Amino acid sequence: MTAAQQTIHVGGEWRAALSGAMREIIDPVDATPFEVVAEGGVADTDDAVAAARAAFDFGAWPRTPAAERAALLRRVAVLLERDRERIGALESRDAGKTLQEGRVDVDCVRDAFRYFADLVENEDGGGRAVDAGSDEIRSVVVHEPVGVCALITPWNYPLLQASWKIAPALAAGNTFVIKPSEITPLTTVVLVELLLEAGLPLGAANIVTGPGDTVGARLAEHPQVDLVSFTGGLISGTKVARSAADSVKKVALELGGKNPNVVFADACSTPEGFDTAVDQALNAAFIHSGQVCSAGSRLIIEEPLRDRFVAELSRRAELIRLGRGTDAGVECGPLVSAAQLARTEAYVASALAEGAALRAGGGRPAGPGYFFRPTVLDRCHRGMRVVREEVFGPVLTVETFRTEEEAVALANDTEYGLAGAVWTSDEHRARRVAGLLRHGTVWINDFHPYLPQAEWGGFGKSGIGRELGPGGFAEYREAKHIYQNLAPRPVRWFAGTTAKG
Repeated sequence: MTAAQQTIHVGGEWRAALSGAMREIIDPVDATPFEVVAEGGVADTDDAVAAARAAFDFGAWPRTPAAERAALLRRVAVLLERDRERIGALESRDAGKTLQEGRVDVDCVRDAFRYFADLVENEDGGGRAVDAGSDEIRSVVVHEPVGVCALITPWNYPLLQASWKIAPALAAGNTFVIKPSEITPLTTVVLVELLLEAGLPLGAANIVTGPGDTVGARLAEHPQVDLVSFTGGLISGTKVARSAADSVKKVALELGGKNPNVVFADACSTPEGFDTAVDQALNAAFIHSGQVCSAGSRLIIEEPLRDRFVAELSRRAELIRLGRGTDAGVECGPLVSAAQLARTEAYVASALAEGAALRAGGGRPAGPGYFFRPTVLDRCHRGMRVVREEVFGPVLTVETFRTEEEAVALANDTEYGLAGAVWTSDEHRARRVAGLLRHGTVWINDFHPYLPQAEWGGFGKSGIGRELGPGGFAEYREAKHIYQNLAPRPVRWFAGTTAKG
């Protein structure tokens, strides 16, 4: 990482904030500071946008052939492999996740860069021919980079979310300014360093570390920004959309979810099926302490199965080992901040006040840091805040159903629509229910996997636009229709336009 306090990169120069302001980065395991970064502001943001603008309008990257852009992305992938342990450990400490999760994140980032390298390199560079119905017309649709991209990323998966935006933006030939979360900015700084080491032209990649209400807000409203891609909470996302509207820039928003995990009794008709469904329900809800936009925080289970399933789920939840993610045997880390811990406590308290039954967890363990025990809340219903609203903590609610129609209705009864799952041994039911769920990703007999070649995003208030896949790539490009008349002649539309000899 660059020297402490010099975490702003503008036009090829690492520097401190113009104001001299700094921010301590807190280790969520023991609530102590372990790093210092620059606290950028509006002036730093304006400088970064100006650098990205100049690099796009006059620089080399937008005019670099696709094969060369792809080669650079692959060099970044190689550097990520080289530094996997170092970056994975930094992600673990910064975000509080386990070391294994940090390593997996680095692998996924590597795969994203490789995917978009392959995608842009294998395209037909001549564009898409359009049949105009005449040999005298040559018509083609080409795709060009959108311009200067403002990329605003969340604190829960800082490195992964940065790659989902940076890789397609660069593959398409854009320049960018990225603002990582002020809580977990460190691995994004490292990723920008790797881009420069790989040979990205100066000015194409810029980073401003700082708060959302200054740096993020300025990026969203800036008239020289052509696209803003934001991942985060619903309230912040709607502010970004409003700010971006004045300059009519492109907007892509991924705003979280309240994701159902629907379990039919037939999925648990064998000991192996029961064990797998319980195990996956734990993974769905408690990976990264539930701080996952696609967390399966709503268990919707067929009524006859509920008692046995919840009892075993709760037993296993109580056994989850908490601690520092780099320590041997630790399965789950802390929440990212004191604010997130307080938020989680408030949701659990409200659920209990509204009649939920506590089956596991429910509070902090002894000791320092922002830890919260994995929590199972039974006897929940749609009137509860904890069922309707995104907690972003290790809290699993249990609802029940008796019919397939009721299961679908419960799963879709949310203002979000990011992801969901259905567990059943009936192939016809699996496909039928998956087709009825109004969520951007639906897993059948699984939870959490994603593929870089498949679009990611949601319905409803989970956002607009997509990341990953061809659709995610398309967010960073503009379509242009070029129509050429090979045999131009007068139209004679208007009277009196006949040429005089």
